[in-house]
Amino acid sequence: MRFQTPLLPAVLIRRYKRFLADATLPDGTEVTAHCANPGSMMGLATPGSRIWLEPNDDPKKQLKFGWRLVEHENGHFTGVDTSVPNRALKAALLAQQVPGLSIYPTVQSEVKYGENSRIDFLLSGDGLPDLYVEVKSVTLSRTPGLAEFPDSVTARGTKHLNELQQMVANGHRAMMFYLVQRTDAAQVTLAADIDPTYAAAFKSARAAGVGVLAHACHISPDAITLGPPLPFIDP
Repeated sequence: MRFQTPLLPAVLIRRYKRFLADATLPDGTEVTAHCANPGSMMGLATPGSRIWLEPNDDPKKQLKFGWRLVEHENGHFTGVDTSVPNRALKAALLAQQVPGLSIYPTVQSEVKYGENSRIDFLLSGDGLPDLYVEVKSVTLSRTPGLAEFPDSVTARGTKHLNELQQMVANGHRAMMFYLVQRTDAAQVTLAADIDPTYAAAFKSARAAGVGVLAHACHISPDAITLGPPLPFIDP
């Protein structure tokens, strides 16, 4: 998934009200950017961090910048826009580039299921059980090389796990897909200390037959695309 317009480097002043961030552009101009991330962004919103913004000229948008990346001192990147994983994974699914999932020729997005929910992707094909895929963006890392989900309590995430478990009970396949938007992660696990309820629901879902896949991302100021599989460590 290529960014629609070239990203601009900036220095983060502050993130506030969850969805807003002030930053300074290279010419000294201070701007306010939309932050498409409802989580805590633990470790990613330190004032003074080098970040990357995507400008837009859409008259329907009040803010003319969107915060897309954090650039770390070691040259690695983290993607902070939680809408990116779905777009990147959809492109890979349609191109049949996801190992283990390329057998499904039909990919549908945002299909209603469960209790007033929409599954991120419903995969189907003749002679195959439907596969319900829920995608999560992973950005937290408190130990070098280890990515964790979630970075804050997620009642919505727990609800999704319970609904996936029900899909398996109904005779379908179901899967959690953790897309790690960090280029410095070598493996993935759950942050059970941050949300023990989610961790318990995950354990129950796994025991019921809900599958798990984790993948890295290739990230640069030009694009974010699906990377190779990463090992998932059960908590």
